[in-house]
Amino acid sequence: MFKKYKTYIPELYLIASVLFYWFFTGTVFNYIAIALLGILGLQLVYQKAVTGVAIAGLFLLLSLYMILALLSELREFNEFPPSFYELLIVGMLYLGLNIIISSYMIIKYIKRQDLKSKQNGMTHNS
Repeated sequence: MFKKYKTYIPELYLIASVLFYWFFTGTVFNYIAIALLGILGLQLVYQKAVTGVAIAGLFLLLSLYMILALLSELREFNEFPPSFYELLIVGMLYLGLNIIISSYMIIKYIKRQDLKSKQNGMTHNS
């Protein structure tokens, strides 16, 4: 049963990540989060390789940008109180996991597209 849903794990994780982001921004109408949820929902339904790579690439770039924002925020600390370490650990775990999942999703859709193009090449050669 789990194997059936295994292919949806990256998209489901990114949806959970967007919901996490939306919840912690504290705004009710976060148009960026709404748009990202809509795009990810469509990707879950249609599973297109090109859009999958584009979405994962977007999340990868956003996560890299947010690492820079996190480092900038950490530089503002003059001392190292517990909140510094909390921000560092939670931020790096969250963003690191986003990078790993986004990279996995890119590889997943590139492999899927390669397999599809190889199968199309075999049917045209026969």
